[in-house]
Amino acid sequence: MGDSREAGGEAGAGASPSPLKGEPEEPKQGSVLFLGGNEVKSRAVVKYSSAPPQAAFARLQEKTDLKLPPANWLRESAKLGAAGATILGNSKKSKPFSSFGMAYDFIDSIGNDVDVVSDSENIKKLLKIPYSKSHVSMAVHRIGRTLLLDDLDIQELFMRSSQTGDWTWLKEFYQRLIDQKWQRKKKSKEHWYQKAILSKFLYYSINGDEAAQPVPTSEEQHQEETTEDETDEAGRVSWPAPFEMPSSLSEDASTSNQGLKNDFVRNILWTFEDIHMLVGSNMPIFGGGRYPAVSLRLRDNNKPINVLTGIDYWLDNLICNVPELVMCFHVNGIVQKYEMIKTEDIPNLENSNFSTKVIKDIAQNILSFLKSNCTKEGHTYWLFKASGSDIVKLYDLTTLCEETEDKYQNPFTMPVAILLYKVACNMMLKKNQNRKHYGTIRTLLLNCVKLLDKGRHPQIIASANYMLSELFQLDEPKKEEGGEFPLNGNSDESYSEEEEEMPDSDENGSYSTNSDPPDDNKAVAVIKSVGELSVPEKYKSTHQIRPSCAFPVCHDTEERCRLVLNYVLEGLKSVDSSIKKEGDLPAADPNTPIPLKYEDESTGVGPECLEKQMALFLDKMGSFQEVKNSSQSGMIPGSWQYKMKLQLILKSSKAYYVLSDAAVSLQKYGRALRYIKLALQCHDTYCCLCTNMLSEVLLFLCQSLTLCGDIQLMLAQNASNRAAYLEEYNYQTKEDQEILHSLHRESGCQVFSWATDLSTDLECQLSISCKCYEAANEILLFSNLRGMNPEQYMQVVKRMGNIQNEIGVFYMNQAAALQSERVENKTVSAAEQQLWRKSFSFFEKGIQNFESIDDATNSALLLCNMGRLMRICAHAHCAAGGDFKREFSPEEALYYNKAIDYYLKALRSLGKREIHAAVWDSVNWELSTTYFTMATLLQDYAPLSRKAQEQIEKEVSESMMKSLKYCDVDTVSARQPLCQYRAATVHHRLASMYHSCLRNQVGDEHQRKQHRVLVDLHYSKAVKFFQLLKDAPCELLRVQLERVAFAEFQMASQNSTVGKLKTLSGALDIMIQTQSVFQLIRKELAAEHEQRLEDDKNKLERMPVEDSSTCLNKEEVLKLLGIFESRLSFLLLQSIKLLTSTKKKAGANSEEDENLKTNKYVYSLLLRSATKKNLTLLERTETILNLLQHLTQDNEGHALGDQ
Repeated sequence: MGDSREAGGEAGAGASPSPLKGEPEEPKQGSVLFLGGNEVKSRAVVKYSSAPPQAAFARLQEKTDLKLPPANWLRESAKLGAAGATILGNSKKSKPFSSFGMAYDFIDSIGNDVDVVSDSENIKKLLKIPYSKSHVSMAVHRIGRTLLLDDLDIQELFMRSSQTGDWTWLKEFYQRLIDQKWQRKKKSKEHWYQKAILSKFLYYSINGDEAAQPVPTSEEQHQEETTEDETDEAGRVSWPAPFEMPSSLSEDASTSNQGLKNDFVRNILWTFEDIHMLVGSNMPIFGGGRYPAVSLRLRDNNKPINVLTGIDYWLDNLICNVPELVMCFHVNGIVQKYEMIKTEDIPNLENSNFSTKVIKDIAQNILSFLKSNCTKEGHTYWLFKASGSDIVKLYDLTTLCEETEDKYQNPFTMPVAILLYKVACNMMLKKNQNRKHYGTIRTLLLNCVKLLDKGRHPQIIASANYMLSELFQLDEPKKEEGGEFPLNGNSDESYSEEEEEMPDSDENGSYSTNSDPPDDNKAVAVIKSVGELSVPEKYKSTHQIRPSCAFPVCHDTEERCRLVLNYVLEGLKSVDSSIKKEGDLPAADPNTPIPLKYEDESTGVGPECLEKQMALFLDKMGSFQEVKNSSQSGMIPGSWQYKMKLQLILKSSKAYYVLSDAAVSLQKYGRALRYIKLALQCHDTYCCLCTNMLSEVLLFLCQSLTLCGDIQLMLAQNASNRAAYLEEYNYQTKEDQEILHSLHRESGCQVFSWATDLSTDLECQLSISCKCYEAANEILLFSNLRGMNPEQYMQVVKRMGNIQNEIGVFYMNQAAALQSERVENKTVSAAEQQLWRKSFSFFEKGIQNFESIDDATNSALLLCNMGRLMRICAHAHCAAGGDFKREFSPEEALYYNKAIDYYLKALRSLGKREIHAAVWDSVNWELSTTYFTMATLLQDYAPLSRKAQEQIEKEVSESMMKSLKYCDVDTVSARQPLCQYRAATVHHRLASMYHSCLRNQVGDEHQRKQHRVLVDLHYSKAVKFFQLLKDAPCELLRVQLERVAFAEFQMASQNSTVGKLKTLSGALDIMIQTQSVFQLIRKELAAEHEQRLEDDKNKLERMPVEDSSTCLNKEEVLKLLGIFESRLSFLLLQSIKLLTSTKKKAGANSEEDENLKTNKYVYSLLLRSATKKNLTLLERTETILNLLQHLTQDNEGHALGDQ
């Protein structure tokens, strides 16, 4: 029936001739009929019609003998369509699964828009219940809000039971509780006679202008027999075996061998009041001329029309939207007359009066009754009314069937399951579906699986489980899990997965199961009297669908993935159980864990072994399209098992990937490695089965390998927790074991073992991580995915650069460790050099990778590490010298200059500080440090055997100035104090160097003068920077003492007394400036003293305070204090001598006289303190501060000093 059923329109009273078979009819307006003052709304839309163009009926002449067959009887006709399509008129027997055939074709409407799907004959039979004494037997199935109604021919079923034994349980139940003396009732000859003349009448009526030519009498009997036989065949419909499986699950229902073909001439969407029904009808409709659309009826003139017939005709015309009825009256087969009746007049015909309002109430009551009681989706309900009885009963056949030995004896099981499956499929395929429908789809599929026997229907079960797994969005953010759709279902649009029966209600006198015959305890519900159905709103739908159909809210990623894997496992079990070659496989015990380490340790896990495994993997990945892979389990490529297993394996791989990613975020790296191992094992099996890899799958493999690389790197960086990670890695759930067993049916799952083993060796872990990234990169390159996924490519290349940096640093640190362990004077070992080469190689590869994606920041960082490596090499050659009189070697200079080149490249890579301020500052600091270190070594270990002193001094000066250039003392940062200390140290060293030059060199006076200026300049700057620091009092004191020494050196070369006094005065001023330094020292010493007193008081045993609470170097302070005292004593003595001699020669000068007195006084105090040998360091410091204070005071302060 295909797609043509989906198109349709409304058929109206003035419809033009029907289109050809398979074409939609022209849309027309529906009808609203006003009948007898009671408004009944009826609207019919033809969704599909296979009827030929409407032909005008031929009005037969009076006295035409309908017992004689016309010439065209039972022959195909363009006007009629296929022979037999309307041979029996609207009385054609319904097939037991007719509603399913329609449901398959109009799957969009099922469970959502339509209340009832059924044959028009069943609808009429239900609406005539209060008027008819005949029996009613119908099967009812619920799919969402839709009820499917089918004729359940008990007699036919029991005939089948006698032959096959399929329905014995129902036959026994029926005989025990309903009709103990059941026997098949044969139809009368009168019945077949009426069928035959109706058929002949219809063929006469479509014969057009042709004369009614009777066929020879000899054939008449044969044709009548044929009619009877065909009619009987129509009555004996094909009931499929209960376990029969459809040959295909395609959307085309006609391919199924279940007898579920939609063979109605018309499928009509009929809205009767507020009830929406999808109805199948075979009623012949004629048209043309004055009567564009009429229904044609044959009536025996001797038998008046009764209510049942009137309702029958009226409902047929409403359903098919036919405005008029033409009745041909006959007596004993001889045509008498024709009568035209409008549809709205039918309820008022003589002897057949009925109220349309009552029919509406009956329809609404029956629908409410069924919806309230047929609550369990997938269950088969039986609506039964015995002949002559007023009681209507509803049984749950599924529950009754489950009480028997074989619960799959219900032949409706397969059609219902397939319909549930198809509705779910249809909802899954809709692109505009909101996630609020996921709960609905899930319940549909769970009910479908619940109905089916795993051994008999593996394909549907596997497919349903796969779709269940697809409902869970593995990559969705956590915050959306509970917010996008409501917890409750959408009233009638939702489904209940497992519904309890509603308590029976006696409200409004509805249904009860307490006071009726003994069989009522088996009935779900009972209508005590058919008369109740005529009472308006007697039955109201009390069934409320509970929120059990809501999509489960997963509180975390692991819970969601575990649900997915559970469905995947069920699907895999179904697939595996259906493969015939299963007996040839070695038996596997699902309770025995599969060892996670497949490779023997003896095969090696080092980088060399890894290289080989990696090469084999890439070789396989590169040639997979050429290799014809085959399944170990015997699956045939292209079979449903093959396709389904591929999808299930891929889904499980994605679930394990998400689990692994979630474990990484929780820092559970052992668990993460276990999950990514399972993901890659799934992918290995997929590769073994699939001969044509999709780009999406390759991209996912690339992502999996990238994640595996991340995990191995994390494991390497967190080696302290290795025991915990190993325990996580070795843990396995039963579900994981069973999935692995299914995978091992197809492949060895060892292609990725090189990437997923948990190594205890740090170098190996780093190498595995690197190889994972390289493999991911190779996949992107050879599969041409690089251009389509630039972000993924960037991520992989960035990770490659990062791991290469990590490995480079690892080898560099190993080289540094070897160097620290090396005995002094020993030359550089081959092992060290090998480590340097490895480290250099990885740094170089990393830089190339970062440069290929224009990542300037990371390129700069790796160039910075290259500079550090060069400095380690330089330091190794420094240590190798070891000679007491060692000099700065050419090898050291070479490596330091290489380091400087790499740092400068790093700065060029960044371009400017704004690119990345932190990296820029770091590179500048390292460059400054390198220049400073090289200058210091050159200064301390001057290579005088190779270079002149002047050249060395020049190189030192240049290096120191460059160090200052890259030392940022102005920017406020955590590194600023270090930069200030570095700058102070550089100036101090330069000042010391020029000071030394002045002392040791003779010659050019201009150069000496220039050096004096530089000494003053650098000492001043050194003091300025040291004064900014609060934690370098010793360094500041040393600089000041050197300045004093420089003043003394200058004074020695002076001849005039005035010049000497001036120099001495300057030197004393420098001494006075050290007052702040001694105050800082006193503060530190006082704090230490108070701490010691506190400790003694509390009798606490602690480490000496100088080792923990102070940064002062006491030995250094003592040494400098001794120098300070001696220099102060010398300066004061010289000052006293010079001032005394000046006083004698030049006479009294009040200022000089005051200075002389002060100096003498301070000198005497200094001499007195020198005699006190037991003074503590703090006391000596306080004495110095007291002396310096006196030097700053005038004569008026002498009395205070004496006190």
